[in-house]
Amino acid sequence: MKFPKLLAVLFCMSIAFNVFAQERTLPDVTIQELSGKKVNIKDYADNGKITVLSFWATWCVPCKKELDNIAEYYADWQEDYNMELVAISVDNARSVTKIKSVVNSKGWEYTVLSDKNEDLKRALNFQAVPYTMVIDQEGNIVYRHDGYVEGDEFALEDVLKELTDDTAVEEAPKKKKKVKKSDKQ
Repeated sequence: MKFPKLLAVLFCMSIAFNVFAQERTLPDVTIQELSGKKVNIKDYADNGKITVLSFWATWCVPCKKELDNIAEYYADWQEDYNMELVAISVDNARSVTKIKSVVNSKGWEYTVLSDKNEDLKRALNFQAVPYTMVIDQEGNIVYRHDGYVEGDEFALEDVLKELTDDTAVEEAPKKKKKVKKSDKQ
């Protein structure tokens, strides 16, 4: 009688471990660059950098506001935290043609990918955009956030700092947060 119970407990533990492990790493899903070239999202977990995945859509006002606000700090973040942001559009086949014009008009310098069939969105099991994830230098998902309110970019920067502080030796003093142009007035 004890053996079947032990076996059942071990089986449940193995399922729980597998589910937890899948939630901490990116799935093996192929999506597209705007040029049409296919890329596996796991490649972004294996680059040795901190990677921010920002899911957005052309019709989503908070998504575009978040990416606009991050754009003001992006160059500094790349330098200070050795990170990159990948903006992944979930626009469907009907609105996917608008992505390039939105990106160009905004002047975003992010890598932009398209998940028009929402394969990655389904694999990551989230419902709405904006949705932001941070992948650490070892490829683990360490932060998830849905929605956007003004100032969320500072919470995101705190995550970047924490990941950098854990891996880097402090040699130079950290730069102070920059004041956004809109805050100066």
